[in-house]
Amino acid sequence: MKRRMINSLLGVVLVVVTVFCVPLALVEKQTITSTAQNRVDAAAVRLLGLVETRLAAGEPVTGERIGTGVVEGDYAEITVPGQPPVAIGDQPTGGRPLRATETGPHGETVTVEQSRHDVDRDTANMLLLIGLVALLAVAAAVALALWQARRLTRPLIDLAETAERLGSGDPRPRDRRYGVAELDRVAEVLDGSAERIGRMLTAERRLAADASHQLRTPLTALSMRLEEITALAHQPETVREEATIALQQVERLTDVVQRLLTNQRDTHGPSAAGFDLDEVVKQQAEEWSASLRGTGRRLVTEGLSHVHAMGTPGTVSQVLATLIENSLMHGGGTVTLRVRPSGSSVVVEVQDEGQGVPAELGNRVFERAVSGRNSTGIGLAVARDLAEADGGRLELLSLKPPVFALFLPRSSAVVEPD
Repeated sequence: MKRRMINSLLGVVLVVVTVFCVPLALVEKQTITSTAQNRVDAAAVRLLGLVETRLAAGEPVTGERIGTGVVEGDYAEITVPGQPPVAIGDQPTGGRPLRATETGPHGETVTVEQSRHDVDRDTANMLLLIGLVALLAVAAAVALALWQARRLTRPLIDLAETAERLGSGDPRPRDRRYGVAELDRVAEVLDGSAERIGRMLTAERRLAADASHQLRTPLTALSMRLEEITALAHQPETVREEATIALQQVERLTDVVQRLLTNQRDTHGPSAAGFDLDEVVKQQAEEWSASLRGTGRRLVTEGLSHVHAMGTPGTVSQVLATLIENSLMHGGGTVTLRVRPSGSSVVVEVQDEGQGVPAELGNRVFERAVSGRNSTGIGLAVARDLAEADGGRLELLSLKPPVFALFLPRSSAVVEPD
């Protein structure tokens, strides 16, 4: 931007200088030439007067008597009928001289020539002066353009840094003004946006922190009760198994709450790491198999094994749990968990044999408050947000049969056929 401002202002100045200086130079050159020519004409008229005076007095016209009327450096040639021509001075050389010829009433002729040296010298001095003025004007324009460019670009750079800070999660207003109405207006808008973003972030963090604290206490109590159930030796094996699974779910939910609290303190969030995807898929299959069996359905796993992905196991578990629950509530038939490679990613697909996703919904199923079957419309939206925050993505690959796919970056993986 700075270069464009300098170039534009410099271009304007060059156009003005050209439009002004070129005609001025032509006019001044013509004026210098006309003045010199008038001087030669006047010298010829004066010399003709001397010649007529001599002729009227009957005196001879010679160089000695007439030479005093010729300016030093000029050349004059006098022609009188019946007399030989008279030449006074040295005839100029080197170019076309200035010349003036006058004729008297008795046929006498006077020709005066003058060298163009003085005219050329005055013209060169005039052009040099105009060139210096033009150069000074251009230099002043460059200095003004640099000053103006710095004056305008510094606030723009400062505003860009402010916008970048807002985007990086630092909503503190800077309250800087620059003396330019348009830039000050942009600064005011950015400061107002920073204040609103700060208030929204504060409200969100307070809400999340309050909810996390409120959830942590009952989760702890529920975990203790489940531990007591699993510790009772006289309980049937089935009850102990279900209590163990419920305890695992509570522990995972507690981990989610703890991670939510941590995220409120660290806006950058936890960094993803490599984990064994088999363990997550196996754990989800074990947790949901009983629920599916209760409805006369089953859950199967297919695909690769011993695959390592990049992410957070708890987050991946939540996303898969949401997809399986979605199949349990809205789908039908067998639910299939399929793991397959896809370039530099590993994909976990969740598929069932139900009626599928209505065509009018399509990928809108991931939008909040969009649901085709009287649900809240929040689960899939939250699942997609969790996947993207963890470095992956959640997509709907097929409407019928419904196939949801969780794409995760692959870590160093050892792939073996299942």
